[in-house]
Amino acid sequence: MAEENERMKFQNVKGTRDFYPDQMRLRNWIADTWRRVSLRNGFEEYDAPIFEYLDLLTIKSGSEIAEQLFSFTDRGGRRLAIRPEITPSLARMVDAKINSLPRPIKWFSIPRLCRAENPQRGRLREFFQWNIDVIGSDDVLADAECIFTAVDFLREVGLTAQDVTVRIGSRPLTMAALRSVGVSEERAEKVFPILDKRPRVSEEEFRRLCDGVMLDDKESDAICRFQDCQSIEDLSKESFFDKPESLSALEDLSNLFRYLDSMGVGDYCRLDMRIVRGLAYYTGIVYEIFDRSESLRALAGGGRYDNLLELVGGPAVGATGFGMGDVVLEILLKEKNKLPPLTARLDFFVIDAGEGAFDRVLQLVGQLRERGWRTGYSFNRQNLRKQLKQASNANAAGAVLVRDEGPEPTMYLKNLDKGWQWPLMDSKPVPILHLLRLLDTFMCAPGYFEDKEKDILQTPPTEYTDSNRKDYWKNYLITRRCLDVGRFFDLMNDRVLD
Repeated sequence: MAEENERMKFQNVKGTRDFYPDQMRLRNWIADTWRRVSLRNGFEEYDAPIFEYLDLLTIKSGSEIAEQLFSFTDRGGRRLAIRPEITPSLARMVDAKINSLPRPIKWFSIPRLCRAENPQRGRLREFFQWNIDVIGSDDVLADAECIFTAVDFLREVGLTAQDVTVRIGSRPLTMAALRSVGVSEERAEKVFPILDKRPRVSEEEFRRLCDGVMLDDKESDAICRFQDCQSIEDLSKESFFDKPESLSALEDLSNLFRYLDSMGVGDYCRLDMRIVRGLAYYTGIVYEIFDRSESLRALAGGGRYDNLLELVGGPAVGATGFGMGDVVLEILLKEKNKLPPLTARLDFFVIDAGEGAFDRVLQLVGQLRERGWRTGYSFNRQNLRKQLKQASNANAAGAVLVRDEGPEPTMYLKNLDKGWQWPLMDSKPVPILHLLRLLDTFMCAPGYFEDKEKDILQTPPTEYTDSNRKDYWKNYLITRRCLDVGRFFDLMNDRVLD
């Protein structure tokens, strides 16, 4: 048995993913884009524990989520579950501070979620999901804000209205249609998940599912006719729209499309009353985002959930939002060839090009990294050719060849992308301090660096103090700017080759 265990090879659990560096770069690119779009639309980031009390998830989210939980009992006898979504956690957090939070509350999160599902294309047991929520507003403008933010992201990654569509429905109008054929609200809780499956199953299978919830052919025909309405005008002709709640819901839909048109994203959106969302807490407008070919699962889904805070013991507060998973999104972006180049890259690779220069290499590596430049070096002491090959394999933009000759260390700067070197190998190397001053000037005062009348290759720019330089670097961090080594080498290229 011991020998068998020694030979055993472990794999990742079915429905999960390992993120090697190349996959991690893609995951970070998606998350960074989600975060950037969220922030520019005025949302603030939050997170919550990865597990919650089981009752919060099962009682509040309906039977569909209950079947998708990884649940367990802890050592204290508490029944817990790993979160399959974050909206119940959001409701719990907001309720805890409802009187101190300014409204509307605009929050976003990018949680890791787990669902005990059968893995298939576009669906895994563990995934990441972008959540956008607006709490504290009953106005349909909040729904428009969420949908706009979703479309803003889609545009950011290059997906056009010819690639994807936001299909919008209404739970109140669907409930009104169900009442018109004699379906009570209690029965509707079982019918909604069936209607949610209609776009994804055959007509025969849909009828079988209707039979399972005691919805006869006459009732299901009437509901299907309602769901197949193609416009708000078609909906207004339905006989049950003479009641105040139905007229109000219809007005919300009309206003929503008007807002989305005004915000410039109306071409991404269309009415689709087959969209009902299966989760029990949705109360108003609902929507899902699909690729136009409908060859994939939904990219995102969301809607209004005005009762959720009440269900967790809080006050009645308007709320709306959506979630977008990374799995289907990644598939679609690959199919549409929308992913950017995501290769690992160093700014500089520091090489000991002279006898006894390694201590100087480590010193320069520390100085460059402290300034924010991505910097590498060889762990092994080897000749110049091998170190340059290692620099190339590391995809470094430039190599700094360090020498330790005379009272101060000197260097040559080599542009590995374009092949030039400064100064030339048969010329006298320049002090390392000169390079550091060039880089500080590029970061702190690029206008001085770009001034062609200043001979920065011969005369080092003004030295920046550590305090001054760190203040500039803090500003880079605050504004989330990145040091652009390509731009630095472009400016150097103009000087070196002149």
